Amino acid sequence: MTDPIPDVVPAGRMRSAPQPELPLPDGMLLRPWAAYDAPSLVESCLDPDIAHFNRPPRLDEEGAAERIARWRARWQDEEAAIWAIAPAAGGPAVGLIGVADLDLRGGSGEILYWLLPAGRGTGVMVKATRRVSHWAFEELGLHRLRITHSVHNPASCAVALKAGFPLEGTLRGALLHADGWHDEHLHARLRTD
Repeated sequence: MTDPIPDVVPAGRMRSAPQPELPLPDGMLLRPWAAYDAPSLVESCLDPDIAHFNRPPRLDEEGAAERIARWRARWQDEEAAIWAIAPAAGGPAVGLIGVADLDLRGGSGEILYWLLPAGRGTGVMVKATRRVSHWAFEELGLHRLRITHSVHNPASCAVALKAGFPLEGTLRGALLHADGWHDEHLHARLRTD
């Protein structure tokens, strides 16, 4: 028996091609994470703002290299697409952006992101969010993308709004942080927006 509702994105679309590099204005680039980015990932786990709102595990360089390898495997398994935000001319990653919780059959995913202090205040995250959204809608073929963040994280809220993700509502007690349960804002965008 066949399902009367077709998959929004056919299985195999992601893994049939390598993860692309996505250029950004102002000399920045979204590229797949590489083993040499492990120090940036270790640094992110120690940054108080990233640790508070993203809850990363503490990683040493070996653990960071393993996580980067898992991100590459998640591309092949069509579960997530995670990019490093880095200077196009080369250099260490200053941030992360990706689409996780991918549901290709249902056509949705969640954008996640963080920036190290070296990337903050430059506007790069808004540009990266727009570029990843374009890739997810126009190249991958998703129908809906969402962004969730703690209501206590106004910087993340500003990124979502500036990138074209209107606020849809508040999820009460949605995520446990070190200081207790946080309500989260839910922002979303459709391919047709």
